[in-house]
Amino acid sequence: MSELILKRLPAIEAVAAAPWNALIDEDHPFLRHEFLHALEASGAVGRSTGWLPSHLTLWRGETLVGVMPHYHKFHSYGEYVFDWAWADAWESAGGRYYPKGLTAIPFSPVPGQRLALAEGVDPLAARRVLAEAWEGDALSGWHLLFATDAEVEGWLAARPGLLVRHGVQFQWQDRGYGDFEGFLEALTAKRRKTIRRERRRVAEQGLRLHRLAGEAIGVRDLEHFFRCYEITYLERGRHGYLNLDFFRRLRRTMPESLVLIQARLDDQPVAAALCLQGRRTLYGRYWGSEVLADCLHFEACYYQGIEHCLAHGLTCFDPGTQGEHKLTRGFAPRRLRSLHHIADPRLRDALAGFCDEERRHVDAYCRAAGRALPFRR
Repeated sequence: MSELILKRLPAIEAVAAAPWNALIDEDHPFLRHEFLHALEASGAVGRSTGWLPSHLTLWRGETLVGVMPHYHKFHSYGEYVFDWAWADAWESAGGRYYPKGLTAIPFSPVPGQRLALAEGVDPLAARRVLAEAWEGDALSGWHLLFATDAEVEGWLAARPGLLVRHGVQFQWQDRGYGDFEGFLEALTAKRRKTIRRERRRVAEQGLRLHRLAGEAIGVRDLEHFFRCYEITYLERGRHGYLNLDFFRRLRRTMPESLVLIQARLDDQPVAAALCLQGRRTLYGRYWGSEVLADCLHFEACYYQGIEHCLAHGLTCFDPGTQGEHKLTRGFAPRRLRSLHHIADPRLRDALAGFCDEERRHVDAYCRAAGRALPFRR
């Protein structure tokens, strides 16, 4: 069998969409060529924003057999595995932390596939070729964020010296509920009553929720959503990472992956949540509202997503990062791991102790979170 050849891509458009997408699991729309291209073509990702593409690809002759998104990062914004303290400590000691190498989906803390290989490619051999690439870069290190458990284990087999950081998110899983009422019946009586009361409260304020998918999402629907999305960030004194051109490109190139949850008052949209969906999973990503309304965020970002999953045979709902308030609404803790190659052994040795201590805190947090779930025992 021919040798694996590594090629770096300075932009995702350097390879055609069809061979790239042929390697991607259908449950991971964020790794699709269209999604990554929309980020770059819209200007959300590029040298000017501190995300310099350097995608790593593997080839056998003229055939693409492996893809992995990769960036040179000049800051740590938009990653959601926070290493600002690492950077500050190292630069205070006279080192240089940026640029660093990063394999992740920009602005998307979504667990999923990061390395995609063609059938018949030895994963261990592929990872060793890729590791030689990022180990040889003049960077402070390489960071793998939000990969699947299987991928993390594969990398640890290829490079046992990688540092492991532990984190936690919250996800909903379908346990054969059938419909939303079936889901509620699995909860404690107290929590069941609370959720029903929250949903009633939304209706009592005159708000009606509508779910639009794919081609049903119109241009004006998308523009209104973006206005709401921007409001969320402007409340914190800044613009969002993503621009309207990015979302327009998603609507044009991968509409089947989009689900828009729209709240209307007097038949006019006033709030919106945009999700992406794969073959098995709904991913809740972007939210904003023009009105202040009790419980609307819970309805639009959680309950409508659960209903959509149950109606369309999706078995998992990932509503986004952070938030213990998800626990009481049936979203269970999921342990996540990120991997880190630190080039300088002095920094690596110091961070190894930090990662061990952090893991112990995450262990305790996950145990406590599991006890707080509202399901009937």
